[in-house]
Amino acid sequence: MDSHTSQQLTTLALKIKHQGQQLGFAQVGISDTDLTEAENHLHHWLARDFHGEMDYMQRHGMKRSRPALLHEGTLRVISVRMDYLPETREMMDESLSDATAAYISRYALGRDYHKMMRNRLQKLIDYIHAEIALLPDTHSTMRAFVDSAPVLEKALAEKAGLGWIGKHSNLINRKAGSWFFLGEIYTNLPLPTDNKASAHCGECRACLDVCPTQAIVAPYQVDARRCVSYLTIELHGAIPEALRPLIGNRIYGCDDCQIICPWNRFAKLTAENDFNPRHQLNSQQLLTVFAWTEAEFLSKTEGSAIRRIGYERWLRNIAVALGNAPSSPLIIDALQTRLNYVSELVKEHILWALAQQHKPTVNN
Repeated sequence: MDSHTSQQLTTLALKIKHQGQQLGFAQVGISDTDLTEAENHLHHWLARDFHGEMDYMQRHGMKRSRPALLHEGTLRVISVRMDYLPETREMMDESLSDATAAYISRYALGRDYHKMMRNRLQKLIDYIHAEIALLPDTHSTMRAFVDSAPVLEKALAEKAGLGWIGKHSNLINRKAGSWFFLGEIYTNLPLPTDNKASAHCGECRACLDVCPTQAIVAPYQVDARRCVSYLTIELHGAIPEALRPLIGNRIYGCDDCQIICPWNRFAKLTAENDFNPRHQLNSQQLLTVFAWTEAEFLSKTEGSAIRRIGYERWLRNIAVALGNAPSSPLIIDALQTRLNYVSELVKEHILWALAQQHKPTVNN
């Protein structure tokens, strides 16, 4: 490749980043495809069975850590981030401290990000194709991903300079915290790469200490089998009884490790209306959402990431949260009313919740 072509690719990379920001991405970075370190970390994590029932984490062989196996010819990965924080830390703290409130992970309050981000990435691909058409002897293949294929998105984003992987395994940006989604474009274009982000967790272990179930078993090591997000979203069967009291009022996902992270003092509220709460999902009461019919659940979660768990697991999760709430005749009545109209899975969790509700209160 001559210097003239190299300069053209450098200019193209700058144009891609500018266009990405015009499309609403907060940051765009470019990396190569060498994920040797991340691949070793993944294999170690899988060997310890930390993935639980998430069989898809090992189903695709090396495709997850070797991009060219997933999309032939890939030389570079264009990584993007899109901020989604819909409300302040004070509002989240208030919801978590109210044992009768239904806490839903803040990424899922608005419209499902997958389709929206993929459409934006496709527009970026169309832009790149148009720009490449002006360059001599340049042919490209590109494919967009948004949490929809075996992609080590956080490792790629770290290499692209978007942030570093924190001790809780989420990506952290020095200027924006960690409340953002990631997306990627795999391409054969030999674009200039950005510098890998440096880590700035230091001695901080706030995320390890705050985790309700102590799922962060060591810095950078998360045992998903204990993680509230896994238990309420990924796990299909019964939630282990020993972990149920630790879940509190979290009925879909968990944000504690992000809420506590000092770097999130720099996080800004999202400018994307699609990520703002719908159907007051940020301020619902447990008894209200437990009373939803399946039709109401499907209606109020239409276009939302929440719908993926289905109505049965929705009720399962809320039953656990009701069991963790202060004893109340209203809660006991709601649980008993449901007993004859639910699956065996949900019934088991309702019976556990009723047992919790009937436990005598211990006074200090």
